[in-house]
Amino acid sequence: MRDIKRRISSVKNIQQITKAMELVSATKLRRAQQSVETARPYAEKLQEVLDRLIAANRGGRHKVRHPLLEQRQAEKVCYVLITGDRGLAGAYNANVIRLAEQTLAGEQRPYEIITIGRKGFDHLRRRGYKIHQDLVGIGDDVHFNQARDLSKTLTEMYTSGAADEINFVYTRFLSAGSQRPHVETLLPLRALTAEAASAAESHDSEAPTAGHETAGFDAAEAEEGVEYIYEPSADEVLGLLLPRHVDMQVFSMLVEAKASEHAARMRAMRSASDNAGEMIRTLTLSFNRARQAAITKEIAEIVGGAEALQLGVGG
Repeated sequence: MRDIKRRISSVKNIQQITKAMELVSATKLRRAQQSVETARPYAEKLQEVLDRLIAANRGGRHKVRHPLLEQRQAEKVCYVLITGDRGLAGAYNANVIRLAEQTLAGEQRPYEIITIGRKGFDHLRRRGYKIHQDLVGIGDDVHFNQARDLSKTLTEMYTSGAADEINFVYTRFLSAGSQRPHVETLLPLRALTAEAASAAESHDSEAPTAGHETAGFDAAEAEEGVEYIYEPSADEVLGLLLPRHVDMQVFSMLVEAKASEHAARMRAMRSASDNAGEMIRTLTLSFNRARQAAITKEIAEIVGGAEALQLGVGG
């Protein structure tokens, strides 16, 4: 019984720790979600302006050009793997690492690997992968300066020709109960150029204002007569906005990965707390049974001793 009591006490201590970790992860998850929601309006408006700018100039005499929009043959690829620095997050790290290994196994082109998080770095290094750069210790709260520094590094790799394509392998945050490992291309900005091309086709009938470089306008705003006039030139505006767009994309993926990690750890700790509670109930039942058996044995011994005394006295 002493061993059972010791185990019950130990499991209760573990349960207190897992409950505390669950609450901490829930708080960090709320902060990460707030970061995503706060940055989303800025990112959406920035992409809208870029779409208008590129679409309008696709149909005009002046073609906007920027290295980040350049489409070239992807002969060298860079993969950025985002994992956590710590464990105790269920299958979060294992799932995204498995997706990364599957993606790299099917890659026929030369590639570089950048890891963000100690778990991914340690796993790939143990299996003989060559790591171009590793970033650890980002922390539980992603700061925009961290995303901007990473974005600058990746942009320089792309514009210098060190990589013709840059992909992120991370966990997309869908909800607190659902996260999905995902591979997304950061550079070149295919999604942006595709949306702009679609917008340009839909606005081919719209003529730009004479003497100005305009970004065009959608059907709703056409009725209101709204249009953009760029000062200075469209190329200079594009040169300022595109790097910020890349910064926001990187920041969004880092925050989503971190929110996914917090959600996975919160669920894992909740499951651990529930399992500890079930174990405590099982051990308590075993303890009660053992105590009842010991009491019954003592009663039987007392009764047996009393009967023996009565027989001795009667003899």
